[in-house]
Amino acid sequence: MKPPPFEYRAPRTTEEALHALAQGEAKVLAGGQSLIPLLNMRLAAPARLVDINGLAELDTVRATAEGVRVGALARHARVERDAAAAEAQPLLRQALRHVAHPVIRNRGTVVGSLAHADPAAELPAVLAVLGGTVEAVSARGSRTIPAAGFFAGPLESSLREDELAVSAFFPAASRLTGTAFTETARRHGDYALAGVAAVVTLDDDLRVAAARAGYLSVGGTPVVLDLTGPAASAVRTGDWAEAAAYAAERLDPGGDVHASAEYRRHLAGVLTGRALRAAAADALSREDPG
Repeated sequence: MKPPPFEYRAPRTTEEALHALAQGEAKVLAGGQSLIPLLNMRLAAPARLVDINGLAELDTVRATAEGVRVGALARHARVERDAAAAEAQPLLRQALRHVAHPVIRNRGTVVGSLAHADPAAELPAVLAVLGGTVEAVSARGSRTIPAAGFFAGPLESSLREDELAVSAFFPAASRLTGTAFTETARRHGDYALAGVAAVVTLDDDLRVAAARAGYLSVGGTPVVLDLTGPAASAVRTGDWAEAAAYAAERLDPGGDVHASAEYRRHLAGVLTGRALRAAAADALSREDPG
């Protein structure tokens, strides 16, 4: 299949890119792993395509004690391999290993995946459960968009027509915080039938201080649940069934040709228990033996 006709722009500066976006009816091309299929299937028909691959200043990954900032042109594979990013926020690498196949990760971008806002994708769930942000710029200025307000619906973000998402920020893992990511797909690399990104923080007595889970493929946007209460005794007892059941009761997934709603809910509950158990073990491994 062929895409509909469009005007192609290849700006050399961010200002040129913003000027092109300000003219309206434009789509941004970065990795193209989501956009090109949409164009070829005629599910998107922009008047112009703004190719930002010439904006080298957006090809960045910066890890600090506060977190990881990923520029709009940083490929999945680069972020996955970045040791400093994995040290600051391990959940990034854990999730990126589940994104499609290596050839896709070599071209696709982290920020592009967020902007695409597919509720079946891994990175939106990661940004949501971590409470991250997206930095957007336009000719009018810049703004920081919290994850809770970024995902508006299936394949719909709160980015305005003239805005360019230039980076995403993933907060660092705090002391005694563990993370884990798990999903189930029909075949390796396929979209997940359900997936869970878990974050568990322990206090100095190694009790659960906070537990959260972010879900993909169970709603029109990433779903985040606070599981601190039902997970409170699980580190001591090793029984995560209560937290898994609590999560399953509060999820309302839809059904499709791949899985019924009932099966998806059951699967999400099972994966919740697995992810929380792994995240808690990760948190315990970070205890300072001294």
